Amino acid sequence: MTGQVPAGQAAGDTFPKLLLDNARRRGNRPAMREKDRGIWHTVTWWELRDEVMRFALGLEALGFQPGDAIAIVGNNKPRLYWTFMAAQSLQGIPVPVYADAIAEELAYVLAHAGVRFALCQDQEQVDKCLAAHESAPVLEHIIYDEPRGLRDYAADRLHAFTAVQAMGDRRLADEPGVAATWEKRVDAASGADVSTILYTSGTTGQSKGVVLEAARAVEAARDTAAFDGLTENDEVLAYLPLAWVGDHYLNYAQGLVTGFCTACPEGPQTVQQDLREIGPTFYFAPPRVFEELLTRVLIRMEDASALKRALFNRCMAVAKRHGEAILDKRPVPLSGRIAYWFGERLIYGPLKNVLGFSRIRTAYTAGEAIGPELFSFFRALGINLKQLYGQTEAFLYVTAQPDGAVRADTVGPAMPGVTLKLSDSGEVLFRSPGMFVEYFKDPEKTAEALTADGFVKTGDAGIFEADGQLKIIDRAKDVGRLDDGALFAPKYLENKLKFFPEVREAVTYGHERPFVAAMLNIDLVAVGNWAERNNIAYASYQELAQHPRVAETMAAHIALTNQALAAEPQMAGMQIRRFLVLHKELDADDGELTRTQKVRRAFVADRYAPLIDALYGGADTCFVRTEVTFEDGRRGFVEATVTIHDAAVVPATSPARAAA
Repeated sequence: MTGQVPAGQAAGDTFPKLLLDNARRRGNRPAMREKDRGIWHTVTWWELRDEVMRFALGLEALGFQPGDAIAIVGNNKPRLYWTFMAAQSLQGIPVPVYADAIAEELAYVLAHAGVRFALCQDQEQVDKCLAAHESAPVLEHIIYDEPRGLRDYAADRLHAFTAVQAMGDRRLADEPGVAATWEKRVDAASGADVSTILYTSGTTGQSKGVVLEAARAVEAARDTAAFDGLTENDEVLAYLPLAWVGDHYLNYAQGLVTGFCTACPEGPQTVQQDLREIGPTFYFAPPRVFEELLTRVLIRMEDASALKRALFNRCMAVAKRHGEAILDKRPVPLSGRIAYWFGERLIYGPLKNVLGFSRIRTAYTAGEAIGPELFSFFRALGINLKQLYGQTEAFLYVTAQPDGAVRADTVGPAMPGVTLKLSDSGEVLFRSPGMFVEYFKDPEKTAEALTADGFVKTGDAGIFEADGQLKIIDRAKDVGRLDDGALFAPKYLENKLKFFPEVREAVTYGHERPFVAAMLNIDLVAVGNWAERNNIAYASYQELAQHPRVAETMAAHIALTNQALAAEPQMAGMQIRRFLVLHKELDADDGELTRTQKVRRAFVADRYAPLIDALYGGADTCFVRTEVTFEDGRRGFVEATVTIHDAAVVPATSPARAAA
């Protein structure tokens, strides 16, 4: 394996050791909660230790051996988290897989990681594992959490989670001292063990298995927990994809390091209600979640009475002027503080309560750049929202913003223990306590990802501000120039567009072309609500997306975006000149997005090449036929004639005026 443990790294810490430590020190405190049939159930640290031990002993009875890989497929459920701990306690390797991965994606991970065991949440995931057997013949045992729909399945390779725990119970009854032996084995484990393999989202190609080492992962989690003052009194809601590094780090790793309580929602559809009931103190969401929350807020205000809309707008104007300054404890006039106090009682407080944000001390966003307007909106409400920059290869954190030094255009300075620098081309490079060991079974990609002096290449272009904060411009490979030499930073532009609640996704092109063109996805909730209020009938997403009045709305948003760009001397040249509204939503099942909802830009450009040619060729319409994947795995086609529109370009503001 490539890489060395950084100097000062704790040599023997693992997450199962932290589990035992929490059970001994915090035995009766809540470790996890789960909502089932509308009722929250709590598991203490001592109970969690017993649940994990019983399952680990049952796994061992099934033939699980050190070094074996176990796939974990499903949503955020306690038993799936317990499987991580149980496998690690046996020196096994948990390999989480996205719950919404199609069968082919799942089969790739199972085969590539050499998975012998799989823990599936429900029948859907079991079916995908069974279908993947030909591609992953080493898969021997499939364990399931929820039995619904599985009664008539052949039982030779299928095992209920409770049945595996019952095997552990029999060992506890028949083998005196087996519990003590298991604990001694956990305490004696090496920090050099592989903690987990997390597969990347595949933004630029096939997913890679990122191998993380136990001691490094624990050290990284300790550093960030200390940075934000997280303690056993905090509580989080685990709703992010289980296979994403964000969930594994923020909920699993930091929970074990600090002893805080992790709550699991009843299901993906109940997250918002569960968030309100739990009232987490620490919260993380990618920008897309905050975009959706803002869209919901603005839609509700559109449906409110004229008096309520006026009050909301008046209070938000006060928040925009003074909210962030009050949050950062900067000087604010007494009149501003009084106005904000009234706003807190009339608007901000009730709104935070509806969103489930009333108790939040610290919130983060990351995964991709967030629009400055969106970022400032939530901070103005008094929510301590900050940005971090991280990667799976770093075990998440590379930089983070400390309290009182939060800005919308940066992602903070290097975290404790992290070394940052820029390459000659401006690419961000790092070394960190939690940095990965290697890409599984891929020494060539591992070598490509590292510099000669051991830094990891991020693939992101950035600059350092005067105060040491890192500013990410875009993916290094995506930053380009127009034909006339003007800068083209697509992500910067797309984030401005996505601030508008009607725009769900935007993809822009312009590198080595005469102008910038955009392809947009409408937000069906926001635009559907607008259509209902305006008595516009539609039968499908496709029909609504191509409605002339929707095009007028998108044109107005692009005009405002171009106006903002015109005031920025470096960005004025990348105003959008032509655009279209796509006939379908970009979808991870169709390969257009990653499982973490990032646009696969090159794939989209190839798939919609006729539309891009039409944008630059001056055509007014373009017929397109697109293959789609349905929820049950079947494939079909969507056909449409897409209308192409010209956009209003704004003369660039002079540099002197912009500076003023």
